[in-house]
Amino acid sequence: MTDTTDTTDGTELVCRAVLFDLDGVLVASGTVVERSWTEWARRQGLAPERVLAACHGKRSKDVVAALAPHLDAPAEASRLEAVQAADADGLTRCTGAEAVLAALAGVAWAVVTSGTRALATSRLRGVGLPVPDVLVTADDVSSGKPAPDGYLTAAAALGARAADCVVVEDARPGVTAARAAGMAVVGIRGPALGPEEELDRVVDSVGDLAPRVRAQRIVLLGRAPVTRPKEAS
Repeated sequence: MTDTTDTTDGTELVCRAVLFDLDGVLVASGTVVERSWTEWARRQGLAPERVLAACHGKRSKDVVAALAPHLDAPAEASRLEAVQAADADGLTRCTGAEAVLAALAGVAWAVVTSGTRALATSRLRGVGLPVPDVLVTADDVSSGKPAPDGYLTAAAALGARAADCVVVEDARPGVTAARAAGMAVVGIRGPALGPEEELDRVVDSVGDLAPRVRAQRIVLLGRAPVTRPKEAS
């Protein structure tokens, strides 16, 4: 079970596995994502603002199906992600991502993304981050985020119970998926995250997690604890 221990810096999370979302957590791909979706919206005669508000944290085919149900969603999604995979302009590592993954070498961690395997591996390799042994993508689940399937699949592949996992997310659909899976959630602060008070921890970047390994357990110590509202007396 994920432990929460008070420390002088805030709240320490102790777990056996860390499950990372990809975009906005490990790879800063927002420019690429928004560029491709904006172009797609204009081709379809849709307001780009509406599309951008809906696209973060979800599988491309689910977004297409919701916004343009008359289209062949899998085919449209395939074309969109091919464009994104070929577009590395503006693609970078998120702050601290390289150090965080290096600190977790030899322990259980995974990436769970709404993108396809081809897109995920392209982005990880493109910014010089390792492709994990456990990479759960849109290709691997029947229901994408906000359904819990991806996170549950990753936990099972790592041999970890859901209660022993911490998820790191930057988008509301992923937070909902992690909660539905019964996992603790650390949020990366940003406009797509949703209400911070619903999370176990909120940090400015993945690097703030400052992970340490202690007796095969992972200690995450973010430096920006959530201020929870006081209960009425």
